[in-house]
Amino acid sequence: MITPGEKLDLGFHVGVVRDGVAAAVAFAELLTRRTIVSVYMKNNTPSCDRQNDALIAVAAELDRAGFNLIALSRDTCRAHVRYAAAKGIGYILASDPEDRFARAAGSLVEKSMYGRTFIGPARAAFVLARDGTVLAVAGKVDTAEHAAQLKELIKPLAAETKG
Repeated sequence: MITPGEKLDLGFHVGVVRDGVAAAVAFAELLTRRTIVSVYMKNNTPSCDRQNDALIAVAAELDRAGFNLIALSRDTCRAHVRYAAAKGIGYILASDPEDRFARAAGSLVEKSMYGRTFIGPARAAFVLARDGTVLAVAGKVDTAEHAAQLKELIKPLAAETKG
């Protein structure tokens, strides 16, 4: 997995849902300021819903602290439009069914479900600078405590900005 100080290769596109509208964009275009990317597997599943509920609870605070927020999964933009409307999500939902972000971050891992093993993106969070430099990583997201986890992750970065 990519570590702080390393730079992501941002030469890929993803689908996004922003303010209820779906579009395809270069990932680099999403980094208009420091950005938190929270990776999860699938909308409307218990753990992923808890993770997004935690993001919803802290989204405004992260925005005030100067961070964009992106929740990224393999779901389609069409599914993200419905999910955002149902949950009242105001941050960006990114669609990455080909795991381009996970490949760039070196965060593809072996997973198992119902006795089947497969490769998929790690449930992780990344804090990125505008140029794609990794500022911080939460290599294992705690879905129930994700809001507190993110606040702790960005605390040193917020202190840098004020100092």
